Amino acid sequence: MDIHAYVPGKAKADGVATPIKLSANENVLGVSPKARAAYAEAADLLHMYPDSRTTILRDAIASTFRLEPERLIFGCGSDEVFQLLNQAFLEPGDNIVQGEYGFAAYAIGAHACQAQVKLAREPDYRIDVDEILKVVDERTRLVFLANPGNPTGTWIAFSEIERLHAALPPSVVLVLDAAYGEFALDDRFSDGLDFARGSDNVVVTHTFSKLYGLAALRLGWGYAPLAIAEAVDRIRLPFNTSIPGQMAGVAALGDKDFQDRSIAHVEQWRPWLTQQLGGLGLEIVGPSATNFLLIGFSNQPGKTAADADAFLSARGLLTRRVLNYGLPNHLRITIGLEEHNRAVVAALADFMRA
Repeated sequence: MDIHAYVPGKAKADGVATPIKLSANENVLGVSPKARAAYAEAADLLHMYPDSRTTILRDAIASTFRLEPERLIFGCGSDEVFQLLNQAFLEPGDNIVQGEYGFAAYAIGAHACQAQVKLAREPDYRIDVDEILKVVDERTRLVFLANPGNPTGTWIAFSEIERLHAALPPSVVLVLDAAYGEFALDDRFSDGLDFARGSDNVVVTHTFSKLYGLAALRLGWGYAPLAIAEAVDRIRLPFNTSIPGQMAGVAALGDKDFQDRSIAHVEQWRPWLTQQLGGLGLEIVGPSATNFLLIGFSNQPGKTAADADAFLSARGLLTRRVLNYGLPNHLRITIGLEEHNRAVVAALADFMRA
C-alpha cells in the first residue's frame, strides 16, 4: 500500500455533459480510418484467442523499421513492457534510476518488485546525464529515460544519450522510452533504434497510443537485445495483445497519411499555443517536443494551478494536474484541435484577468 497508484487524466467535469478532454495526450485527430476498418473486421474473430507471438504486427514493425523480429517485445501498452523489464531484472534491494519527473509507471513497476527507485535531478525540467550518473550505484539494474519527457515535454540531443550509455556499467540496461518520439522534429533527436541495433544493454520502447491514436487498444512494443527479449518472453503472460489490437496496429502502421497529418497538426499549433499562453505571463516549460505543453502557475492565492484547473473545468476544458510528479504548480495540456486551443487561451486569459 506504500506504492502510489497511477492517476489518469480527468475525463469528466461536473455540470458539463461533453467536456473537451485535454488531459491525456490522446490523438485529437482520432484514429486512422484504415485502423478503424481493421478493428471492425476483427469483430468476426472475437471468439478466438489472439496469436500469442503477435506475428502480424511483429512482422509489420520489423519491416517498417528494419528490425529483427525476434528482438521485439509486445505489451499491453508500453507500460507493460516497462513492467516486464522490471520483473526480469529486479530483485529486492536492487534499484532503478529515472529522472525526478519521470513517467510514473517506471517506479510503480520497480516498487512492485520490491526494488528501490532513485531519482536524478532534472534542472530546468529536463534530463541531465551527469545527474543520472551521480545516483547510479552497484545495485542499479535499469535506467529509464523518457525522451521526450512526460510530463515535462522536454528532450535532450541523442549525443547526450550516447554519453550516458558510454558512462554506464555494461550490467545496467538503458531503457529509452520514445512514446512521444514522433513529435520531436529536431535533427539532433533520435529515438535510439539505430543505436540499439549494436548494443547489448539498450532497449527502446514505443506505443500506439499517441501518434497512431490507438490508446483504447493498449498496444506497445520494445526493441531489445535478443537475450533480453527472450528472457522477457519467458515471464510474459500469454495473449497480452488482442486480435483487434494487432489488426488495427498493422493498419495504423501502414497509414502514413494519418501519421503525417497528426504530426503536422502538432507542428502547426504547438508554437502558437506556446506563444499565446506565454504572452499571458504563464511559464511554458520547454520547448516542448511532444503533443502537449506543461504550464507553470504562481503560488499567489487565486492564481495557482489548482485554481486554473477548476476554472478550466467549469468551462468544460479538462487538463491534467501533475501533483503526483512533484509539480503542484503546473498543468499539462494536450495540444487540441483549433477550437480547443483557442478556447484554452481565451479561458486562461479570463483567468489571469480575474
